Amino acid sequence: MGKTSSNALALIPFAIFILLFIGSGILTGDFYKMPVLVALFVAILVALAMNRKADFQTKVSQLTEGGGHPNIILMVVIFLLAGAFAAVASGMGAVESTVNLGLTYLPGGWMVVGLFVIGCFISISMGTSTGTVVALAPIGVGVAEQTDLGLALVMGAIVSGAMFGDNLSVISDTTIAAVRTQGTEMKEKFKANFLIVLPAAIITAVIFAIITADASATLEENYTYSFVEILPYLGVLGFAIAGINVIYVLIGGIIFAGAVGLALGKFSGMEFVTLVGDGFANMQTLAMIAILLGGLVELIRKNGGIEFLLQAVSKRVRSNRGGEFGIAGIVAAVNLSTANNTISIITAGPLAKQISDEYGIEGRRSASILDIFSSSIQGLIPYGGQILAVAGVASISPVAIVPFCIYPMLTVLSGLLAIVFRYPKFTVHKKTRKLKKVS
Repeated sequence: MGKTSSNALALIPFAIFILLFIGSGILTGDFYKMPVLVALFVAILVALAMNRKADFQTKVSQLTEGGGHPNIILMVVIFLLAGAFAAVASGMGAVESTVNLGLTYLPGGWMVVGLFVIGCFISISMGTSTGTVVALAPIGVGVAEQTDLGLALVMGAIVSGAMFGDNLSVISDTTIAAVRTQGTEMKEKFKANFLIVLPAAIITAVIFAIITADASATLEENYTYSFVEILPYLGVLGFAIAGINVIYVLIGGIIFAGAVGLALGKFSGMEFVTLVGDGFANMQTLAMIAILLGGLVELIRKNGGIEFLLQAVSKRVRSNRGGEFGIAGIVAAVNLSTANNTISIITAGPLAKQISDEYGIEGRRSASILDIFSSSIQGLIPYGGQILAVAGVASISPVAIVPFCIYPMLTVLSGLLAIVFRYPKFTVHKKTRKLKKVS
C-alpha cells in the first residue's frame, strides 16, 4: 500500500468541527448551544464529500474503520463501565460518605489539592488517565456539591492529576509507545521526564491551594459517613494502585458496590440492575462522540491531513534545539487532530526518531518530549476523552473545565523551558558521540 500524500485541505472538516463546537460557544456565550454530536456529524459529512478519487462506500468504510479502532472501542467500554460504577456507588451512598470523610478531616481549601495528589498517585500506579478520571469524577462532584468550590475547578484538578501519571507511569500506553518508537530504555526516559515535570506538579499543587484557600463547606454541622459505604471506592483505588487492568477494576467495583448496597438495604436486586442501566445510559452520548471522532480522524488521515501536519513541522527543523521543538510541534499537532495521545505518539514517533538521529538528540530525550507534549495537549483539548469523561459525569460543558487544567498547562511550559535551557543535562553516552554536535 502506497504512502498517503500530503493534503492541507483534508484538515478542513476538523477546522469546521472546532469552529462549530467551540466557536459557537464563544459567539453565543453558551457552549451548550451547539451539541457536540451535531458539530461532529457536520464535520464528518464534509469529510465524506471530499476525496473524489474514492467512491462513497470506500469512504464510509474508512469512517467505520476509524470509529471501530481497538483503542476507541476500549475507551467506549471504559466509559460505559465507569458510568455504571458511578451510578451504583452513588445509589448505595459511597460518594456521599467519601466526600463527608474528606470534609471531616480536611479543610475545604485542601480538598482540591487532595484530589490532585490522589489523582497523581492513582494514575502513575494505574497507567491510565481515563481510568483515573472516571474513578475520581463522582467524588469530585460530591466535593463540589458540599463546598463552595466550582464543579469546573474540581474537575480540572482531577484531570490534572490524571495526566501526571499518564505521562510518567511505566505501564502507561503513551510511555511504552514513546520508549519503543525512540529505541530507549524505560528507566532512562522516566528519569529525564520526571525531572522536567516535577516542578510543574509542585507548582500546580501550590496554585490549587492558593485559589481554594478561602473555600469552606456550605454546612456548619458535622458530616456523617459510614466506613462500610466507602469500601467500594477504597477497593477501586486499591486495585488501581496495584496496576490491575482498568476493565477488571471497574467491573469489580460495580459488583462490590452492588453487594454492599444490597447488604445495607440501599436498593433491591432489580434496582441495582436499573442503576447499572442508568449508568450506561448516562455515558451513551460520550461513547458516540468517541466513535464518531475516531471515524473523522481516520477520514482526515486517509485524505492526507495528518501527513501534511508531519511534513509541515519537520521541514522547518534546522538544528538540535530546532529538532526538539520540531518533535514537540509534530506530536502536539497530531494530538490536536486525533484527540488521542497514544495514537499521536505512534504516528509521530517514527519521524521523531529520524529527527533525533539526524540532529543528535538522545532517545530518552526525544521520548520524553513526545510523551510530555502529547499528554499535556490531551489534557487541554475539550474534545479529548479525559475532559469529556469528567464533563459527562459532572454534567457541565467540557470547555468550562479547560481553564482549570493547570498541570497540563504547566507541563507545556516546563517542556518548552527544558528545550530552551537543555534541562536536564545528562552525561552523554559514548554511542551518542558520533551524532551531530549540539548547535
